Amino acid sequence: MFGLFGKKSPLEKLEKQHKKVLEDAFKLSKTNRSESDALYAKAAEIEKEIAALSVNK
Repeated sequence: MFGLFGKKSPLEKLEKQHKKVLEDAFKLSKTNRSESDALYAKAAEIEKEIAALSVNK
């Protein structure tokens, strides 16, 4: 109950952002391929940041 409003770690924030970008990219893949590819590239950059944070733990 007390952890309900706790702050999220930077890693958790990046994982949430990564999931959102991938969902948006998938939706766009059906209508606008170039924007979808740009979002997949952004997701790849976020993955690199997640990997860097995971290694530094």
